Amino acid sequence: MLPEPTLSRLPWYLAYVSLLKVRRVAYVSSTAIARGIHLDASMVAKDLSFVNVRGKTRIGYEVVELERELRNFLGFDRQHNAVIAGVGSLGAALIADSGLQRYGLDIVAGFDVERSIIGTIISGVPVFDITQVAEVRADMQAEIGVIAVPVEQAQAVADTLIDAGVSALWNFTPCRLLAPENIVIQNTSIYAHLAVMYNRINANNPDLTR
Repeated sequence: MLPEPTLSRLPWYLAYVSLLKVRRVAYVSSTAIARGIHLDASMVAKDLSFVNVRGKTRIGYEVVELERELRNFLGFDRQHNAVIAGVGSLGAALIADSGLQRYGLDIVAGFDVERSIIGTIISGVPVFDITQVAEVRADMQAEIGVIAVPVEQAQAVADTLIDAGVSALWNFTPCRLLAPENIVIQNTSIYAHLAVMYNRINANNPDLTR
């Protein structure tokens, strides 16, 4: 089974070799990748051993092939339809982020409870009443539910999305969601990352806390 730390590093390698591809670099070694993103070369080589690509002795990996295989391995070359609950400032920004589509995520519908938002179109994506989520999700064949609602609504919205048939939840709230074991949950709490950043700033600059 692929270790989660390895999985979290593979997108770094993809981003780096994508830059090399743009620069028309033909081959790259694990040592060069490690040097480019400041990691240990043996770790990079071990991580890439999980991907269906083999480097050539004294030459390294063919950049075009490595980029293609990383995209395929990570699922970025396949479309994954998603619906998003909560289309306020954060939700609307996620809908407008065309970069997500380049990595295989296509937000096809938004949901909200705010009357002034329901029925509108945000960056080409229609917004529906949250009570319509089951019907719309099925019609759009969306497997992922994105949660960008206030924290006090997060669990109820998660329950609604699960009942509607999603297989995974991408949670942007600081709420720790409860869900059946077969539901994949990915937590991306902006506030948690802010707390870590602030803490490290204070640790590096003790005078700031006085």
